[in-house]
Amino acid sequence: MSSRHDPADDVDAIVEAWHRERPDLDTEPLHVFSRVSRLARLLDLDRMNAFAQHSLEGWEFDVLSALRRAGDPYQLSPGRLVQETLVTSGTMTNRIDRLATKGWVARLPSPTDRRGVIVQLTREGQERVDAAMADLLTRERELLASMPADERLALTGALRRLLAPFEG
Repeated sequence: MSSRHDPADDVDAIVEAWHRERPDLDTEPLHVFSRVSRLARLLDLDRMNAFAQHSLEGWEFDVLSALRRAGDPYQLSPGRLVQETLVTSGTMTNRIDRLATKGWVARLPSPTDRRGVIVQLTREGQERVDAAMADLLTRERELLASMPADERLALTGALRRLLAPFEG
């Protein structure tokens, strides 16, 4: 299903093999979703390498960047961090503990719930996530450089439509 301008890739071979073995199946969805899946795995590996340059693991970047995006004073409740990072509350508690030990976040008493806490990004955490984000954007901009702006815009829209049923 590659156009005459696109070179064949591994997914083309996979789809062709399935079509050969099971001609009764409509394998067209594999052209999209197998590429999305493979790309996601490869991007995860690339991001892991980018974060490692800043002594960060992917999950650390996720939590720190959620706090950074919250804006000054860079605070969120643990519950909000759970929503932002799509993990369980038990996992988030462990992650906050580990980040606090490194000095990248601090726990503060909640102003509205005397039993609750607020997680705040520290100066060191902010510097680390800011540097990692800048480098990540440089790497990812390079990956997109060969794609014309109109194709990037079309891809953005198509991916948004594919993602919507999962998020809506």
